[in-house]
Amino acid sequence: MSKMGEAANGCADGAPISIKFEDEDTSIADIGWVDSPGIVVFWALAIIVFLQFFTRYVLNDSLAWTEEAARYLLILVCFLGSISAARRGTHIMLEFLIRMAPPAIGKAMAVVAQMITFGFFGTLTWIGVELTQKTRQKMVTLPIPKAWIYTICVISLGLITIYSAIWLWRTLRASPSEIVEQLDHSMHTD
Repeated sequence: MSKMGEAANGCADGAPISIKFEDEDTSIADIGWVDSPGIVVFWALAIIVFLQFFTRYVLNDSLAWTEEAARYLLILVCFLGSISAARRGTHIMLEFLIRMAPPAIGKAMAVVAQMITFGFFGTLTWIGVELTQKTRQKMVTLPIPKAWIYTICVISLGLITIYSAIWLWRTLRASPSEIVEQLDHSMHTD
């Protein structure tokens, strides 16, 4: 294909032609039991934010607890949703260096990246356990201990650490070409 033809198709010089820019059909077949808490907390957050909006702007008498509850639910959605991303191996990463490097070096870079990820989440889990054990405060507007919120975050971090170990093992066992195939697969499914 000529450069003029590539420019007309919206492709930059050297860009792979096989990349699809259309959205694929969404499927819920990949949702597992480990994703359920994140989905439940997401919908609880949506309901509480709607309740906060309705009481503040329609009734002109907002409920004091909805703001704090929404804040902590948003934190939980972030941690619980990260479990799903770790399980699928779809956390954000800069893959262009792995693609540009020779296959053996690319695999080594992918292994090092997975080791760093595993170490990072393992360390956060350890620190979170210590923080949870030291926390004795309750929420300001609700009689719920903050340690419960922290415990859910620590459990999430622990699960992310386990999934990071699984991805590290898979990366160690994969050939360099399989690592590139995994990158291509994640590009098409995100």
